Amino acid sequence: MLAFKIKYLLSCMVAILALVNPIQKVFVMSTLQAQFDESKTRFIASKATITAFIILLFFLLLGELVFSYVFHIELYAFQITSGVVLFYNGISGLQKGTFIRLDYGVEVKDVTAVPIAIPMIAGPATITAAVTFPSHYGHTNTIVSLAVALFINFLFMYYARTIGTILNRYNLMGPLVRIFGLIVATIGVQMMLNGFASFWLSLK
Repeated sequence: MLAFKIKYLLSCMVAILALVNPIQKVFVMSTLQAQFDESKTRFIASKATITAFIILLFFLLLGELVFSYVFHIELYAFQITSGVVLFYNGISGLQKGTFIRLDYGVEVKDVTAVPIAIPMIAGPATITAAVTFPSHYGHTNTIVSLAVALFINFLFMYYARTIGTILNRYNLMGPLVRIFGLIVATIGVQMMLNGFASFWLSLK
C-alpha cells in the first residue's frame, strides 16, 4: 500500500516537473545574464519561484471555483487558450532560438513577476495541472509535487550560469533551445486537443 502511494506521488511529481520544464529555464536565465549580474539573476530565480508557487497554490485551491463561479469559464476553454499560448511560445523558441526577449535597460522588478514567474514558471500548462490534478492525485500529492518540481526548477535557474557555460562549451545551447521549442509547441497542441475533446464530451 505504501509503495502504491509513493508510486502515485512520483507519477504526479514527474508530470508536473515535465510541465515546469527546468531545462527551458536555463535558456531563459541565459538571456537575463546578458543584462544582469549573477547576484541579480539569482535574486530573480528566488523571487520568481516564490511568486509562482503562491500563484499555483491559489489555482490549486480555488481555481475551479474561480473559473466556474466567478468568470463562468469552462476548464476546456482554458485548456484550449493555454494550448494556443504554449504553441506560440514553442514556435518562437523553435524559430528564433530564444524563449524571451528583453528591452534594453529593463529592471529586475520588471521581469521577476512577468514574464519569469508568469508565464515562464506558472504558465498555462502548470496552472491547468494545478486545477485538474487534485481530482486525480489528491490535494496533498499535488501540493508536494508542485513544491518539489519548483524547487528543482529553482536549482536549474540558480545555477543556470554554470549549466549554460557547459552547454555553450559543447555548442549545445542553440540546438537544445530549438528542440525544447518543438516540445513546448507539441505540448500546446496536445492541450488544445484535450480541450476540444472535453468540449465534445460536454455536448453529449
